[in-house]
Amino acid sequence: MKVLENSSKHNTPKKQKTFQHYLPKGDRCYSCIHCRANLAAHSELISKSFQGSQGKAYLFNAVVNVGCGPAEERVLLTGLHAVADIFCEICKTTLGWKYEHAFESSQKYKEGKFIIELAHMVKDNGWDEKDS
Repeated sequence: MKVLENSSKHNTPKKQKTFQHYLPKGDRCYSCIHCRANLAAHSELISKSFQGSQGKAYLFNAVVNVGCGPAEERVLLTGLHAVADIFCEICKTTLGWKYEHAFESSQKYKEGKFIIELAHMVKDNGWDEKDS
């Protein structure tokens, strides 16, 4: 996250450094297809059966190097949800969304979870040809 501060010398904004989180080397993970920043460990994958605005998407329990926009109500395929768009902290590409609130009881398991669209991620570290 970049924070702007006023520089006392020149009264110009000063950028604070963004720190990138790296998942353990050798662990299977998913990374941003645009800048290769790590996004999620394979162990955090909940489901591959989701649909994003640009095609297939995966549901994750936890993510890294991801920023979150403001929540808004949207009608999705499974009903009304409060969701917040998520983006790569490194390259700022919108990746998917975070489920903030589910209005139907059958969808409550999604709250606090993250959708990342396949169009924006790539497999990294330790994947074999047979792995899916």
